[in-house]
Amino acid sequence: MDEQPQTARIWNYWLGGTDNFAVDRAVGDQIRAAFPDIVDNARASRAFLVRAVSFVAGQGVRQFLDVGTGLPTADNTHEVAQRVAPESRIVYVDFDPLVLTQARALLTSTPEGRTAYIDADGRDTGRVLGGAAETLDFTQPVALIMSGLLGHVTDDDEALATVRAYLAALAPGSYFVALDGSHSLEHGAAEKIWNEQANPPYVLRSHAQFARFFDGLTLIEPGVTSAPLWRPDQQDPKHLDVVCAVAIK
Repeated sequence: MDEQPQTARIWNYWLGGTDNFAVDRAVGDQIRAAFPDIVDNARASRAFLVRAVSFVAGQGVRQFLDVGTGLPTADNTHEVAQRVAPESRIVYVDFDPLVLTQARALLTSTPEGRTAYIDADGRDTGRVLGGAAETLDFTQPVALIMSGLLGHVTDDDEALATVRAYLAALAPGSYFVALDGSHSLEHGAAEKIWNEQANPPYVLRSHAQFARFFDGLTLIEPGVTSAPLWRPDQQDPKHLDVVCAVAIK
């Protein structure tokens, strides 16, 4: 049993999954006590990803690079994209050992499409891009997805450099889809618990700080916003401390 709580497993717990350990559930419960909205945040994050991938696929993009994949759950990127376009190709990237053991659930595909998994740290852009090039054609548009990843790159300059290295490799017409927790007093208390007990560390950024990742790109309306408010599929969505955006290069 792993004695160190891990990001992917804690999120799996909040989403109602079973791929987690007692240490993950204990930290997850502490965070939820300090910040009750965290479960809503987790669900809203997944719902945003489904809407964003559906939108991008609807714009004609057929290639997806999902960096910081996390554990498989319902409506994974390839399932959403291939519902819109069965020929879609998806590359998943993560370096959590448990995610790797579950990767077979991410490697199903329609006969027309393809999925692949790279066991790598998302900050190692050269390794990721080199491996992804075996599946994706970088002369054509690619949707780069970073859901919950950039908060784990706690140095702002390193996070910006990571995003820019990926974007530099993408063809015009590519999309950038990103989401992370945003700062509030209550969320800050949860961040403190996380960083004292879980791994890897996490930093909350303001909407303005998060928006810097999209410099030089054209934001898709409604721009940088709370995840439930991005092209909602329900009336009167609730504002939550989770920030997201979709942009085109």
